[in-house]
Amino acid sequence: MVKELKITLKKSVIGSTEKMRATATGLGLTKTNKTVVRKDTPEIRGMVSKVQHLVEVEEI
Repeated sequence: MVKELKITLKKSVIGSTEKMRATATGLGLTKTNKTVVRKDTPEIRGMVSKVQHLVEVEEI
């Protein structure tokens, strides 16, 4: 069974660098408090680590 991550954008990307904004958008997080579910892959983990101060992550 493949693990999944529930990722929620908790802080606004306003004031963040362009790379951080692009990473959040790449994860599918466009608005504050939006939640997406993604497969637990090394690529997704890397993207989450770049914006870890903006998001909240739960393993499903």
